[in-house]
Amino acid sequence: MSAGPDFSKSELIPVIAQDVKTGEVLMLAYMNQTAYQETLQTGRVCYYSRSRQKLWRKGEESGNVQELKELYFDCDADTLLVKVNQIGGAACHEGYTSCFFRRVDPATGNVTVIGDRVFDPKVVYKK
Repeated sequence: MSAGPDFSKSELIPVIAQDVKTGEVLMLAYMNQTAYQETLQTGRVCYYSRSRQKLWRKGEESGNVQELKELYFDCDADTLLVKVNQIGGAACHEGYTSCFFRRVDPATGNVTVIGDRVFDPKVVYKK
């Protein structure tokens, strides 16, 4: 029986974040072993930012932190599922509850934005 995710296969493991109350998929990100250990130690989800090449403590700028409630890894020990309490109401840096706020109609290819913004990213990130 494996003791946890296998970081020897890949330095970065994909992580699906899901709202523990609603089951809604909030986002997909990545963890390295350091982010994984910090998440376990602090109870707040920490990822690894591929674009910034550093640890990304979810909510460090926005205040929309993810409190870890449950953690699972898949049968190959190379993908994680974190069930979280999403504090602040938005997991997405664009201000939506979920990063998956664009729905594609399979028949037409048309894209529809679903949901409302919880916050204005220009205000929160001052960019």
